[in-house]
Amino acid sequence: MAKAKKKSKPKVVKAKKASKKASKKPAAKKTNGLPSPSKKPFGQAGLALEGVRILDFTHVQSGPTCTQLLAWFGADVIKVERPGVGDITRGQLVDVKGADSLYFTMLNHNKRSITIDSKHKKGKEILDRLIKECDVLVENFAPGALDRMGLTWEHIHKLNPRMIVASVKGFGPGPYEDCKVYENVAQCTGGSASTTGFRDGPPLVTGAQIGDSGTGLHLALGIVTALYQRSRTGRGQKVLCAMQDGVLNLARVKLRDQQRLKHGPLTEYSQYGEGVPFGDAVPRAGNDSGGGQPGRILKCKGAPEDPNAYIYFITQAPVWDSICDVIGEPTWKTDPEYSTPKARLPKLNAIFARIEKWTMSKTKFEAMDILNKYDIPCGPILSMKELAADQSLRKTGTVVEVDHPKRGKYLSVGNPIKMSASRSRR
Repeated sequence: MAKAKKKSKPKVVKAKKASKKASKKPAAKKTNGLPSPSKKPFGQAGLALEGVRILDFTHVQSGPTCTQLLAWFGADVIKVERPGVGDITRGQLVDVKGADSLYFTMLNHNKRSITIDSKHKKGKEILDRLIKECDVLVENFAPGALDRMGLTWEHIHKLNPRMIVASVKGFGPGPYEDCKVYENVAQCTGGSASTTGFRDGPPLVTGAQIGDSGTGLHLALGIVTALYQRSRTGRGQKVLCAMQDGVLNLARVKLRDQQRLKHGPLTEYSQYGEGVPFGDAVPRAGNDSGGGQPGRILKCKGAPEDPNAYIYFITQAPVWDSICDVIGEPTWKTDPEYSTPKARLPKLNAIFARIEKWTMSKTKFEAMDILNKYDIPCGPILSMKELAADQSLRKTGTVVEVDHPKRGKYLSVGNPIKMSASRSRR
C-alpha cells in the first residue's frame, strides 16, 4: 500500500503543474491525451503519417491508388508481390523495353516491394511477422482470396488486435458481391455511365478513373479514420469500400435529380427548354452543368481542327449582364425574352450559339482571361499535353518529374492534397 501511495503522489503533482501552466498559457493545455501544439515552423513538422506501416496486398489500380496516397503522407508501404511475376501492371502497356510500365510506376512510387510465396511455410511465417509489425493491411483481391491464403480476419486480429484490414471490392454485400469488377464496370453499375453522354446517344464511360482511383481515395479516408479511432480504442477494425458505392457517391447529384424527377421535369436540363418530355429515370444531359446553371462546351479559335480548342462556359444568372456586354448583346439585359433564367430556358440553343460566335473569335486562353475579369464561370478544355507542360502544376507538385534507373526521367502525378504543416513525399 505504501508503494502505491508513492506512485500516486507524482501523478497528482504533475496534474497540478499542468493545470497551472494551462492557466498561464491556454494554448499549451493538453486535451484528450493529445500533445501540446508543435512549436516547429509550419511545413517542418515532418510527414503526417510517419510511423504508420502499411502491408500492401494491392495490385492494378484501385488499391495502389490508396496506398500511394498514404505513402505520399509518409506511411511506410511494404508492397507484397507474387514471386517471379509481381504486380500484373509491371508488364502491361510497356513503352520502354526492359523497364516497368508507366502503369505500374505511376501508381507505386514511394513504396517498398517484397515477393512472398504465401503457400510456402517460410512465406507464411514472414507474413505473420509482418502482420504483427504493421498497422494496416490493404487488399483488393477477388472476394474470398485473402481467406484462402489463410489470412482470415480472426487470424490477423489474433496476431495483431490493432491491425486495420482495409479492402476494395466491386460490390458490397448483396446479390453481386462475388462478382469481379473493373473500372468501366464500376462506372456502369454505379450510375455514372447512364447519366453520361448525349440524350440521343448511348451511355458513356468517362476518361477519369472514378471507379478505380476514386474508390482508392475513399478507402484512404477510411483507413485514416480507422487509425484515428484506434488512437482512442487501441483496437483495429475492418474497412470496406465497394467500387459501386464509390462511383455512386461521386454521382450523387444524379441521385438527387432522380428524386426531384418525381415532382416534375428537371427545368435546368436543356431538354426541358426544348420541350422534350422526361422519362422515369434521370436522362443523359450532354454538357449541361449539374449545378442548375446552364453550361455548354463551346468552340474557340482553332476548332474543330484542334480537338481541344474548346471552353466550358456557364451562363450563371448573377453575371448575365456581364455576359451580354462581353458578347455584344447589351439589349438582352433588359429584354423580357432574355432577362430572366426562366425566359432563357427555351432559347438556350440559340443563346449558346451566339456565345459560341464570340468564343470562336478567341483562343480558349484569351476567352478565359476576358471572362475571368467579369467573374463569368468558364474553363478551357486542357489536353494531357497541356497539363504535362503546365509550370504552375510543376511548382505545386501536382505534376512531378521522376528519375527512373531504367527508363530515365518521366512525369507522374504528385500528391493532390496540400497541407501546410506536413511535408509530402514526391
